[in-house]
Amino acid sequence: MARTLRWLALAMGLACALIGVVHLLFGVASVPGEAAAGATVDSRERYYGAVFLGYGLAWVWAARQRPVPATAVRWLAGVFLLGAVGRLISLVLAGPPQVFQVVLTVIEVVLPPVFFWLAPADERAATTALRASPDR
Repeated sequence: MARTLRWLALAMGLACALIGVVHLLFGVASVPGEAAAGATVDSRERYYGAVFLGYGLAWVWAARQRPVPATAVRWLAGVFLLGAVGRLISLVLAGPPQVFQVVLTVIEVVLPPVFFWLAPADERAATTALRASPDR
């Protein structure tokens, strides 16, 4: 499970960082069906792209720690879940978005519980390895 946590956290970080770069570079043109939005929305999109890039880099940082810190994984997964809550509120108040956004919402609802469950795996594995060490 520790290896799964590390791999999944790294994949999450790289995906989020890449998505952030795309939104930072292409602004509103990176959003399906929204290319006609004005300068204000483009500015906001690029800002959020930079924030999402930073979020992805935080995941990469966590995945590269030995052991992967459970607290960091829980916080990062919680932020991701909060994003899903925002999308669900929008769904209720503004109606259904473009289909790709619905797919993203499903991912954002499903992944955080997986991370919450896996969060302590690497710390637990490190503790177990330390206890089993003949040097103790």
